[in-house]
Amino acid sequence: MGYIKSAALEETGYVVLDRYNQELDPKEWLDIEFVDWKSSGETRFAPLASKEGEIECNGFWHGQNPRTDKDGVWIPSQVEKAPNLTRRAQEPGANVGRCRVIELQPTDYADCLYNLHQDDNNRLNPDGTGWVVRGFFNLTDDKESYFVLRENRTDPSIEHRIALPAGAQLIVDTQRLWHATTHNSETARYCLITSWESGPELDAYIAKYNGKARVPNVEVSQDILDAGQAEQARRIAERAAYYAAKGKAEVTAMSEA
Repeated sequence: MGYIKSAALEETGYVVLDRYNQELDPKEWLDIEFVDWKSSGETRFAPLASKEGEIECNGFWHGQNPRTDKDGVWIPSQVEKAPNLTRRAQEPGANVGRCRVIELQPTDYADCLYNLHQDDNNRLNPDGTGWVVRGFFNLTDDKESYFVLRENRTDPSIEHRIALPAGAQLIVDTQRLWHATTHNSETARYCLITSWESGPELDAYIAKYNGKARVPNVEVSQDILDAGQAEQARRIAERAAYYAAKGKAEVTAMSEA
């Protein structure tokens, strides 16, 4: 039967929506509670919706009554402090799974390439239902930073680099695309990440905000690109050798991300 997927994401695996004026909204991410949770860099997360409505970040397939990344339970203490972020996550009307704000410390391009990963959003997702994708709403004004997307982790020939000013909005099939962020800054980056179920509601939301399957790449010098690629190859080989020595395979899917 297959999964229900958004045609808008078929070409590149992502769409960039119209930018919104984040400066009009309060900085609610400064008030909510964060927990230590590592994902592709030095990070913390502040969940707004989780499996059981608790302040934790585990995948929904952990613990009792395992399920896919859908039917998230909103956390009252967090929602009370972040009503605008909650409203924005709920606006598409699509089923919401995990919803949280990520805090990412500065990360250069080489680190970003090493941190590239695919998510495990659709574990236990029943066939014939909506494919889970993720929305990314950039909250801080990170003009020198960019989201990196690749179909192949180690192949730089097709690399999308998406700018991240305040109010940047994109939806990504993060189980298809390898992704991470280059965050060139001296301060942390904050971004709202929401798991949404694909279907007519999400399709309408993408159309409403003029989702584009291609945008111009952020320009990066060839020296930085080449050095980052070389460093990624070196670190991957080093990590593979470490796991091989222990008789294990390297884990690349960020099932909790």
